Amino acid sequence: MDFELRIIADCPNGSPAGELYLRALEAEGLDAGELRIRELASEEEALDLEFHGSPTFVASGRDLFASGAEPALSCRVYPTQEGLAGLPSFDDLRAALRNAGEAEPAAK
Repeated sequence: MDFELRIIADCPNGSPAGELYLRALEAEGLDAGELRIRELASEEEALDLEFHGSPTFVASGRDLFASGAEPALSCRVYPTQEGLAGLPSFDDLRAALRNAGEAEPAAK
């Protein structure tokens, strides 16, 4: 499984999102060295990647948090127990990673 954090330039949550993603990967026993950071620069790229805002957490090409928002170079918010926030909770990110791992097809 490969992991990517998609952000936009000057995203105030970009750096904290990277730290959160690394911590969650390590907590799940996944290879944090596999994490790539990808900065999107155009609306066309956002559309092609179905990017729903910065930061977006991706595993094996899939957004870990489904969104009904239109693809766009914009900020993103996540529902948390405290209300909407610029990052998902640590526990929600861990759960999303576990769900992504369960959805991965078995190696042949």
